[in-house]
Amino acid sequence: MLTLAGCGGTSKSTAASGGEGDSQYETLELRYQGGVGSVTYPELAEALGYLAPIKLKWIGNTISGPQDIQTAATGQSDFGGAFNGAIVKLISAGAPVKAVIGYYGVDKDTYIGFYTLDDSPIKTAKDLIGKKIGVNTLGAHSEFVIKEYLRRNGLTEDEIKQVTLVVIPPVNAEQSLRQKQIDVAALGSILRDKALERGGIRPLFTDYDLFGTFTAGSYVFTDKFIKENPNTVRKFVEATGKAIEWARTTPREQVIAKYKEIIDKRDRKEDTTAIQYWKSTGIAGAGGYIRKDEFQVWTDWLVKDGELKEGQIKLEDLYTNEFSAFKDTEEKK
Repeated sequence: MLTLAGCGGTSKSTAASGGEGDSQYETLELRYQGGVGSVTYPELAEALGYLAPIKLKWIGNTISGPQDIQTAATGQSDFGGAFNGAIVKLISAGAPVKAVIGYYGVDKDTYIGFYTLDDSPIKTAKDLIGKKIGVNTLGAHSEFVIKEYLRRNGLTEDEIKQVTLVVIPPVNAEQSLRQKQIDVAALGSILRDKALERGGIRPLFTDYDLFGTFTAGSYVFTDKFIKENPNTVRKFVEATGKAIEWARTTPREQVIAKYKEIIDKRDRKEDTTAIQYWKSTGIAGAGGYIRKDEFQVWTDWLVKDGELKEGQIKLEDLYTNEFSAFKDTEEKK
């Protein structure tokens, strides 16, 4: 059982500002972790004015979804985001958190590919036995996808254990591959496209090849935070959902320009060149609406993997669309 300290701690600033309409929100500040050289949808929502009067308070950056939601679970931040399978694992371990909106996904333009060097002898899943694959973190999106690829291609559980996953920050993955410190690198959309431009690498498989279009990760709050701050959470979900739809429907060049503007304005000494490679949200549901199968598939996977028992966890314990402004739109489909 996971022991949590200070679960769901909030950063209350209730109506102290005296602004019109502020009093309907239980807290006007949400602490969060960001990502270097990238813009999250809550950050976009704030920049577009959708989140006002609530403000975000950046407390640092993360490269790991499991770490981000653990930070939220222990009350060091107010919300965090991770791969849905990692959320299932955390909740099954006793963490009192719940997903409220999807925030990243996979489609034909936005996906994670697993790349090796052009002259590498690796051609098939069997060739990965005894090899090293660089991933951003363990127990999250890339690990699930890799194991699914290996199983679909006939590797036994003992053989899968002989494929070593090495944790490498995403920005260093390409260099590690080219220097042959690893045999395969997981590369996401922006870093992937920059690496492909430089040439010399080829794809072995992608998560899109395996699963098609799907929302892969969600933002969570603790159960306590949701109970004590329902209006704030609703505003967050509504604003973030609107930002997702803005990015989905606005010309790509305008989205990239807005992202660059946000990064420049926050002045964290970040490189904005990678932003030009942004292509799509990858999110399947309107406004980040969470679809049942986006959690069911990973719950079933964990049962099959022996990490969960059949019936150990219910879908209603994992996520809620209660706060979604796009609920009616999705449920009419």
